[in-house]
Amino acid sequence: MGLAIGVDIGGTKVAAGVVDDSGAIIDRERRDTPGSNVQANEDVLVDVVETLAARHDITAVGIGAAGWIGNDHATVLFSPHLAWRDEPLRKSLTGRIGAPLIIENDANAAAWAEYRFGVAQGEAVVVCVTLGTGIGGGLVAGGEVYRGAFGIACEYGHMTLVPDGYLCACGNRGCWEMYASGRALARDARELAAESPMAAGRMIELAGSAELITGPIVTAAAAAGDPAARSICTNMGRWLGRGLANLAAVIDPSVFVIGGGVSAAGDLLIGPARDEFAHSLTGRGFRTEARVAGAALGPEAGLVGAADLARMLT
Repeated sequence: MGLAIGVDIGGTKVAAGVVDDSGAIIDRERRDTPGSNVQANEDVLVDVVETLAARHDITAVGIGAAGWIGNDHATVLFSPHLAWRDEPLRKSLTGRIGAPLIIENDANAAAWAEYRFGVAQGEAVVVCVTLGTGIGGGLVAGGEVYRGAFGIACEYGHMTLVPDGYLCACGNRGCWEMYASGRALARDARELAAESPMAAGRMIELAGSAELITGPIVTAAAAAGDPAARSICTNMGRWLGRGLANLAAVIDPSVFVIGGGVSAAGDLLIGPARDEFAHSLTGRGFRTEARVAGAALGPEAGLVGAADLARMLT
């Protein structure tokens, strides 16, 4: 079927790769996300695609974007962490990218990749939760990506978990992603550093200052055994598990796939999530409990899925 380029653009990074029809990434590029400027976002997308296309014979391009994507696979209706508002992205890029092009929600793309090539192969109902700057969500049921009536289904990160909780970029308060995401890890660590610099000392040392602590710094410190960082990851894992239990009550999936950059914390995060999920699951003890698994394709699932969907849909 030929090679396709997949691009995953999120709140902080643009990851791109050339993907073959087995799901293998044979070449990669990465850039920072401009974020606050529409033209700059488009320019960086064109840059990574042109760079990779110059080295390979490409048949299609799939862009997985963090935001609400219309069922036309062309329009970014809204992106909380990027500059797009009702943006006709495919139209804007078509004249600049010389290959068939689709736009897809990044978490939908990740869910599809895990269903096709990863930990969810052969599963009946797959819920993918991607933990990055925020939380993305995807659903594959009956061998198809479920997008909803208007293309914006499965925005799990914006279900209210804590009434009147932290203010979210979407405009509401208490969204799940404010408690179980890279942003949440960094916020909790910085709050700890403000209260007790000694307790957060290892994370401050790795970051250079309390203000520069990020989610990856927290997970790195936790992996190295830092007690404060491990406690923050455990707390986030519990919030993750509570959200999964809510989703199970509505969707009843056979597997939850946990992906995105924050999932690199592994069992430091997923272990507490499994425990809290089992504890919070409605009807526990009288139903089959969905498997909770880390994504086999890791943070690259989004670009793999975007490329594979582009091959299929163009």
